[in-house]
Amino acid sequence: MLVRLLYCSRAVDASPAAVEAILAQARGQNPACGITGILCYGGGIFLQCIEGGRMPVSHLFGEIQKDPRHKDVALLHYEEITERRFGGWTMGMVNLDKVNQNILLKYSEQAELDPYAASGKVSLALLEDLMASASICNRS
Repeated sequence: MLVRLLYCSRAVDASPAAVEAILAQARGQNPACGITGILCYGGGIFLQCIEGGRMPVSHLFGEIQKDPRHKDVALLHYEEITERRFGGWTMGMVNLDKVNQNILLKYSEQAELDPYAASGKVSLALLEDLMASASICNRS
């Protein structure tokens, strides 16, 4: 049974090195668990979609909630799926500092990432739009 989970959190340490460490850890551990996904970061906020088997995804989300690098972790969307949207990605990365601000304005009141003020479906649509517009870097 495949599932998709979307969550957001605030970075405790917003330095580029700290964000890169989170991304490197995901890329190192996710393949062995069959987890794929995308991580979006901007303004101190993470928006991440993870896909895979129900138990591995649930376990990973539990670990993220306990991770001291994250605070204010909020579940935005969870669903059973028949296929992955990010199947070829161990973890893609979106740097919102390099994104056309019109994409952000399409989904929110201001040109900034604020998944706390949007529905899970809107946040997922934003990620899909970023993927379609080739705004995702460091794809691996």
